Amino acid sequence: MSLTTKALAVAATLTLVGGAAAYASGSAHAATPSCGSSCLDVFNDQFSGGIDTGHPGFLMDSYKQGIATGTPIILFRESNGDPALDFVFENQGTVADFFAAGLVGAATALHYGCLAGVNFPTCVFAKDQSHDHDADDNANLEAFEVEYAPFGAPTGQCVGVAATPTSGEKVTLQPCGASSKTVWIVDAFDGGSSPEGFGDDGAFGNHPNDSAVPLINGANTNFSHPFVLTYPSNGFPTDHPRPVMYVSNLTGFFTGIFPSPTLATADIASNQVWDALTGPVTG
Repeated sequence: MSLTTKALAVAATLTLVGGAAAYASGSAHAATPSCGSSCLDVFNDQFSGGIDTGHPGFLMDSYKQGIATGTPIILFRESNGDPALDFVFENQGTVADFFAAGLVGAATALHYGCLAGVNFPTCVFAKDQSHDHDADDNANLEAFEVEYAPFGAPTGQCVGVAATPTSGEKVTLQPCGASSKTVWIVDAFDGGSSPEGFGDDGAFGNHPNDSAVPLINGANTNFSHPFVLTYPSNGFPTDHPRPVMYVSNLTGFFTGIFPSPTLATADIASNQVWDALTGPVTG
């Protein structure tokens, strides 16, 4: 769907966030047949063999199929009959698009969606691969909202946080399109090696966990170690009570000048990197 007031450019076919491929070709591997090929299937690599296995094992899930604001977001065993696994893109575009639509703030856009001479005079705060912070260093990462859509029916509830991110803030269903708290930014700088046009090879980049990347919450206020989607490090999806996703500061540390990534990717915790597929579960 497009934003109510200002439309985002949405890809004609669903690939994972614009140019970054969701490996949607051929058979896909999650969600119900009713949700169809448009369903987005987010998973954490630490509980799977990665994209190439075809079956990630555990997928993003709305706890007990809840549709109310505040419903916890967990990981649950993959199934083609469980509507709690059905999510779709509500909006997708770039950080600059979301800034133009009023759904991320100026500080976020300066770091992740800055276009020199377009939406800001200069981009000296933009994160880029060279780390030289020149005034004309554009940085415009892909961003999206993920809507809960059981059996393909939109609910108007998106994956996000209820408050400005702090470490440990739980990830829950929140109204779509209402604030930056339901926006997620694909951190190609820290999860891949090519921040601009990084989808050319059908992958996020050269991250040690397949194509996995961190996902920065759009309401983030920490630009050295941003708040990213995180699965509890001491949890497992079959635990009781079910571990709830949350946001926490990105792990890792600065490693130097291009071509090194902004953070040491080998030191990013596996519970902070995410992959995705699209479509219904296959056998």
